[in-house]
Amino acid sequence: MSDLRQRSSSISNIPPPTDNNLNPPPPPRPSQSMLSQALESSAHLANLLPTGTLLAFQLLTPVFTNNGTCDMVTRHMTLGLLFLLALSCFLASFTDSIRASDGQVYYGFATSGGMWLFDASGPPPELSKYRLRLVDFVHAVLSVLVFVAVTLRDKNVVSCLYPSPGHEAQEVLDIVPMGIGLISSLLFVIFPTKRHGIGYPITRDR
Repeated sequence: MSDLRQRSSSISNIPPPTDNNLNPPPPPRPSQSMLSQALESSAHLANLLPTGTLLAFQLLTPVFTNNGTCDMVTRHMTLGLLFLLALSCFLASFTDSIRASDGQVYYGFATSGGMWLFDASGPPPELSKYRLRLVDFVHAVLSVLVFVAVTLRDKNVVSCLYPSPGHEAQEVLDIVPMGIGLISSLLFVIFPTKRHGIGYPITRDR
């Protein structure tokens, strides 16, 4: 009898179920989760660009576009700026850094014969293994595509180049950057590279 009383008292001490347990929050719809993933991937596109190029883009585009209100002169200046920044993304993919045995870091440009160092004083050995490869061209093209996607998501650039886009043009401006972001991120994973270019985030192995 004492065991039954203890069990009944322990059962009576259990708190009753609350409304939160009876009515859990509904799971997000598939369309909402896909949209959030696409927006998140588009927001992380900048991580695939050189930091110097991205900083110049963020600082200069509001000035060149006059905060989105362009005339004929500022529109051509903005196009010239975007071309130079895209060229910077392309060329930065062929740069690399080398840590020598003495701990000093050397920066250079990849060529077909090896690494061409910017600072030739006391070059480290085995520069031939840093020669130009096909994956470098893949990353260069992907970097330019990512820069185009980031450009199309910038309101100042879009307002300058497309001040009054139609319905179909607006759909392209909304969908194409996300598609470029997803495809470029996938291709960066499929074609990895150990090259550490100038302006990219510093890694521990370098």
